[in-house]
Amino acid sequence: MVVGRLAHYAFDAVLISAFLAGMKRSTGLTPSFKKEALTENKDINHWIDKYLGVGEWVMDQSVAIAGSSSWFERKR
Repeated sequence: MVVGRLAHYAFDAVLISAFLAGMKRSTGLTPSFKKEALTENKDINHWIDKYLGVGEWVMDQSVAIAGSSSWFERKR
């Protein structure tokens, strides 16, 4: 039960990160995580960068899979 809840929270965190990555790519808007305003702790700043990097990676993989699928087509 605890493992299921932990997996659910991890999945939700990845979805939020991927949403932020998609918003950044489509509009150029990104959350204002000014490192000085959040914390001066370099470890926390490193984890924030890694967290947002996971969203970028998930977005890249999703676009690659959708691009190679016959279920999706590009329209510009």
